Amino acid sequence: MQAQTQTKKRMYIPIGFKLMLTYMLFIVIPVIVIGYVSNSMYQNSIRTQTENNIQGTLLQIRDNIEYKLEDVKRVSSMLYFDYSLATQLRSFREGWESYERTTKLVLPKFDIAVNATGMNIAMSIFLENNSLPEVYHGSYERENPDLLGDRAYNLYHLSRIAEKSWYKEFPEEKYAETMEWRQVERDAEFNRISLLRRMVDSLYPKKLKEIGFMRLSVKIPDIFQSVDFGKIGEGTVLSIRDEHERVMYQSGVLPQQVLQAENPADHYLLLEEPLGSMPWKLVAHIPTTIIQRDAQKIRMLIIGVCLVCLLVFTFIGVFVSKYFSVRIQKFVSVLNAFREGDLHKRMFYRGRDEFSQIATALNEMGENIDGLIKKVYLTQLQKKEAELEMLQSQINPHFLYNTLSSINRLAKFGETEKVQQTVLELAKFYRLTLNEGRTMIPVASELEQANAYLEIQKIKYGDRMEVIFDIDPNIWPYVTMKLILQPFIENVLKHAWCGDRIHLRIVGQMEGADILFRVIDDGIGMKQERIDQLFGPEGYMNAGYGIRNVDQRIKLQYGSQYGVSIYSRVGIGTSIQIRIPAQRSKS
Repeated sequence: MQAQTQTKKRMYIPIGFKLMLTYMLFIVIPVIVIGYVSNSMYQNSIRTQTENNIQGTLLQIRDNIEYKLEDVKRVSSMLYFDYSLATQLRSFREGWESYERTTKLVLPKFDIAVNATGMNIAMSIFLENNSLPEVYHGSYERENPDLLGDRAYNLYHLSRIAEKSWYKEFPEEKYAETMEWRQVERDAEFNRISLLRRMVDSLYPKKLKEIGFMRLSVKIPDIFQSVDFGKIGEGTVLSIRDEHERVMYQSGVLPQQVLQAENPADHYLLLEEPLGSMPWKLVAHIPTTIIQRDAQKIRMLIIGVCLVCLLVFTFIGVFVSKYFSVRIQKFVSVLNAFREGDLHKRMFYRGRDEFSQIATALNEMGENIDGLIKKVYLTQLQKKEAELEMLQSQINPHFLYNTLSSINRLAKFGETEKVQQTVLELAKFYRLTLNEGRTMIPVASELEQANAYLEIQKIKYGDRMEVIFDIDPNIWPYVTMKLILQPFIENVLKHAWCGDRIHLRIVGQMEGADILFRVIDDGIGMKQERIDQLFGPEGYMNAGYGIRNVDQRIKLQYGSQYGVSIYSRVGIGTSIQIRIPAQRSKS
């Protein structure tokens, strides 16, 4: 019999395998295979081709920059290798002859050199020969030649730069080789860079003599005009960096999130190209989106094929999965009914697979939970009512005992009028307390109870006790548990005396959606250890009895977020805070 039962259980395919098999056969496997094969075939080849195209563009940009740099060098070489110019510059003849030599022989050569290129060059020539006059195209303001315009030149005496650090640090001369690109004086301010080169007397190449110094200044954008990120694509950043990795020129801006990324290489491809003999390099940050741009068409084709497969397989899968979805919906319907509290709903299913087992277990679970909830609910309701009634009843004998003791003492001393007044106030107090057996009473009645109790105590203490009521009228429409103020007032009068007088302030106010009562005295106060004891197990003893009683009653009625809290300082006084929710009477 057991073998037959096991055979029947093996006659069906479990629901997990059915759904997994359908999904893998009609959707997952084809999409994975198509995506993997397509990516393997095209990704590497397209990436390589795109990188080669970008590399070619960078080479063109580099060649353009090198051409412009060489153009400036060519201008300097026209002056450097001009033997006739060197002859004139080393001739020390003064007066009219010096002026005529300068205007007719020297200056025309400078004019030819500065206009020998299509670039705008500002040329400053510093001459060792002081017999030649200085020539300004403009003024030499603050001994600084940087006010010179484009395609112009100035002639100065070399003494003007003799103490400049950039001149003194210039490398030792090697014939036809020593030159340097640097930003000197105010080049950085005007976004320029200068080619620095000596002018030498080449009559004796083995023993070169400096006869002057050239400074050819060019605007950086003019040299690096071809460095344009638009030639590669949106998002590209092209920059020229010197030997110290400082950015000399940049086209495009890297987004801030890329600069802060842990691995920027995930977003940008870095390519570098050296600039010929210069210690500079062209650096390109290429977004991966551009690298993959040419693969977009292939990717769209793959996505299209995958979507077609998805539609076809989904259409077929609808019919296959409908068999399971109809049954699952039945379970969902029953579970939703259970969640909404309707535990009487049942489902009927025929079969010998998991659906049948789940349906049977679900029906039995609903019956069991329904019975258990009813049993627990009735038990807890009875327990709560019994506890609340017990705690409520504990206060009345306690207060009655104390009051009767006071009446007894008054009777012994023959104060019959006070005895009579005390009895009347006690009757009034109990009339309000009984309140036809209701636990919840209006806030006004609770305050009237507290006042009745205080009237009883005034008979005993007279002028030694001063009471102030500070009540917010907004709390009158609400109800409260009865006898939540009197135990604290009694506790003050029994334990808080400091001297022969005491002041009491009873406050009632709204705080948000809660009602807050406070009983404040100026008595001896308490330490925090004593306050903790009042709410502990030993709190049932002595003064803690009434406090713990009220706190438990409030928590039992309203919840743990409400109740009693105490704030006290020794020698200053105590403030009892009672928090209850603002609720209106249901009757």
